[in-house]
Amino acid sequence: MRVVTLLPSATEIVYALGVEPVGVSHECDYPPAARERPSVNRSRVDPEASSSEINEQVAAAEAGDGVYAVDRETLAAVDPDVVITQGVCDVCAVDHVQVAAAVDDLGLDAEVLTLDVHSLADLFESVHRVGTAIDREERATDLVADLKERVAAVETTAARAETTPSVAVLDWLDPVMVAGHWVPEMVERAGGGYGMADPGEHSRPREWAEVREYDPDVLVAAPCGFDVAQTRENLADLTERPGFDDLTAVREGRAFVMDGHHYVNRSGPRLVDTLEFLAALVHPDLFDAPPRDAVRELPALRV
Repeated sequence: MRVVTLLPSATEIVYALGVEPVGVSHECDYPPAARERPSVNRSRVDPEASSSEINEQVAAAEAGDGVYAVDRETLAAVDPDVVITQGVCDVCAVDHVQVAAAVDDLGLDAEVLTLDVHSLADLFESVHRVGTAIDREERATDLVADLKERVAAVETTAARAETTPSVAVLDWLDPVMVAGHWVPEMVERAGGGYGMADPGEHSRPREWAEVREYDPDVLVAAPCGFDVAQTRENLADLTERPGFDDLTAVREGRAFVMDGHHYVNRSGPRLVDTLEFLAALVHPDLFDAPPRDAVRELPALRV
């Protein structure tokens, strides 16, 4: 089975099911072996720019030919049986319509499988769908069972908590965007309250005044596509906003940076890792601290 995965989460699913893709997206970097596979698309946005510059580049790309381009020559060369893409966000990965057009134009005999994940249930369904498409149904069933068991363990422990801290997760800094999709659900499963977005709702820009009014007990900065180091380079976009130091989360030392690139923004099996990390930030008395390469205290990064 020759599989092309055009988003990092799909790459992680395929590897977890025991299949190495013949082609991946330019962002696919986990597991590490994915970095060695041919890239079948490219981005028109510089990922190393500042958050405000990236926002401007994205707007310009969307007004033109789009954020991503399919490398049709490479796609034809790897000759896939299945191409996995997404329908969640045109900024996050190449759109399924563009992929389907490329497959048709090239005359490839390939199934285009579109994933559209907005919740943990959608993730589990996507694992099953990928498993069926690549003849790994049994592996998919086992993986989903393991993930569900870990989610249930978090919920059982979180149920012992005596408080429900309010939480805000930001998946962009300039402009400020409050994370939606699977994030509100995960915060609630971890024993927190998520008052700025409903489960399944799309992420969208917010006025900074809304965040200040909400005044979360726990604040997590996890910009889309940024790891901890790149977020640190852009922290001023957040920390220099008026009233930042007056937020309850900041005053009480409960403001954090999380690796958004690997954990918060990609809807693969490691979302359950993210759930466990969030639970530790919401109820540190009940859960083990997350690894420092994934989560760091924001005050310490400002020094």
